[in-house]
Amino acid sequence: MSNPLELNFGFSKYRLTLFALTLLCYIVIIFVNVALILTIILEEKLHKPMYIFLCNLCFNSLYGTAAFHPKFLFDLLSNTHVISYTGCLLQVFFIYSYATTDFSILAVMSYDRYLAICRPLEYHSIMTKQRVAFLVCFSRLVPMICQSVVVIMSSKLILCGFQVEKLYCENWSFIKLSCYSTTLNNIVGFFVIILYCGHALFILCSYFQLVSFALRYPERRRKFLQTCMPHLICLINVIATLLFDVMYARYGSESVPQSLKNFMAIQFLIIPPMLNPIIYGLNLTQVRNSFFRLCRYKKQVEG
Repeated sequence: MSNPLELNFGFSKYRLTLFALTLLCYIVIIFVNVALILTIILEEKLHKPMYIFLCNLCFNSLYGTAAFHPKFLFDLLSNTHVISYTGCLLQVFFIYSYATTDFSILAVMSYDRYLAICRPLEYHSIMTKQRVAFLVCFSRLVPMICQSVVVIMSSKLILCGFQVEKLYCENWSFIKLSCYSTTLNNIVGFFVIILYCGHALFILCSYFQLVSFALRYPERRRKFLQTCMPHLICLINVIATLLFDVMYARYGSESVPQSLKNFMAIQFLIIPPMLNPIIYGLNLTQVRNSFFRLCRYKKQVEG
């Protein structure tokens, strides 16, 4: 049986303040994502591919943050910050599959917007119920298969250390604890990174086509600004936070305070899950109107 792993906490002061802020953020994340999911489920007008993909994105935010926030909140109130070997591997799987699923969903959403704006006459013949179901399954199953392979390979490693250099378990920190060569793990890890760089390239190509189309046809510009700008903002959030986390974990300076490194490392588990539903809720008129209509209906029923 492997020894428990110790997480590296740099938040030695103001723990109660951090606990309160983290709890507030987690409550907001749950509220805004659940509100948007229920709005899309209960409002029949929103049973369209774009909103189904959006619902999938919100569900993924709840899935990913549940792997981090409860444990982090418990650790803020504890004097010891440890996690079991099995718990560490599970956290790696859930957090990594959450991050890569976000990329897959954003790629699917960019494809949907490309069809809706650039090929509107073919949209309904291409984006059938079967195609939507396939894309939803693709965006969830492929990341889970990739991360299952990563975690299974990591679970075979023999560790010579038990200090994880983060607030949570992530694969690079886990690999660095290995006693022996991790070349095969690194090859698989780079393959997964290349796969999702391919997703990012596909998204950029889709939006290049959308921008070109919007510039050529001004009547389509309003639809582009209304439905695609939120996608771009979400994408920038995800790429910026994940890129920092991946690059800093490998090439960052050791002179940076641990508390700052920890804060930067958890951004992608706080900012995108909290902002994505707010961005969509505020910018997509149909979602916003449906949400307020459902709220008014609930008040009338209660009254």
